[in-house]
Amino acid sequence: MAFTHVSVMAREVMDFLRPESRKRYLDGTLGGGGHTEQILIHSDPDGQVLGLDLDDEALAAARQRLGGFGGRLVVRQANFAAAAAILSEIGWQAVDGIVLDLGISSHQLESRERGFSFRGEAKLDMRMDRGQALDAYQIVNAFSVSELERILRKYGEEPQARRIALAIASERKMKTIKTTEELAEIVARVKGKGGRDHHPATQTFQALRIAVNQELGNLDRFLEHGYELLQPKGRMVVISFHSLEDRLVKTAFRKWNRDCICAPRMPTCQCGWSRKVKLLTTRPLSPSPGEIEANPRARSAKLRAVERI
Repeated sequence: MAFTHVSVMAREVMDFLRPESRKRYLDGTLGGGGHTEQILIHSDPDGQVLGLDLDDEALAAARQRLGGFGGRLVVRQANFAAAAAILSEIGWQAVDGIVLDLGISSHQLESRERGFSFRGEAKLDMRMDRGQALDAYQIVNAFSVSELERILRKYGEEPQARRIALAIASERKMKTIKTTEELAEIVARVKGKGGRDHHPATQTFQALRIAVNQELGNLDRFLEHGYELLQPKGRMVVISFHSLEDRLVKTAFRKWNRDCICAPRMPTCQCGWSRKVKLLTTRPLSPSPGEIEANPRARSAKLRAVERI
């Protein structure tokens, strides 16, 4: 299957990043290369992009799609949490813009063999980096009930996490749970069939995917010092697709925008903190109705942006 992924809010991303020639950019979630392609076009003739992705299929597709840009694109298989180390490795001090398009690509969802989707039968997998050991199969079949419940509740915000964890444990006593279809059926037995637009296993599959790929942990690590990767006046744009991601981004951006992070009860400032960025979005932006109609998977996207002081 050819790698397909529609880049969400591409116009808005370019409006915030304002790519220019002779400047450098980081696309921490390269995917099919849509955002990077736009950055390279808008920064013609000398703008450069470092593109990172864990998925080897995404990297191969991006290299093919963007091959005409030659040495203006540098690609590495890595998570954006490792961006500082990779920038140092390639000799870039900092960048003039960063984009993160979080979540899962259409290609990953539609590639049945990757095991991300509850639609159709495939081996439980869900690894973005297929070289890593941990996959959804191991979590479902080897993790304790309490750990399964924690994952489903924390990462899926699943209100029936306990019942689903117990149902999984009961099923795997009889036989190994091998496929996405088997897991989806277990969840459906607990929760019922669900509505037309919301499969009962949606939150369970989201939770497992996040756990397998350490998505929130990697985002949290990036946001701890992510502003340091930006040149003065450099801009960062982050697109998230569920409340857990957006909450981390909102919290980090608000912290970076503060003059002091001392506890309110402190009579004088002792934190030594100074404001790092200015907010370009006081509230998250959503896709236009036209974009949502053309690409329904964009409907939950939220875009936030900052500029380094």
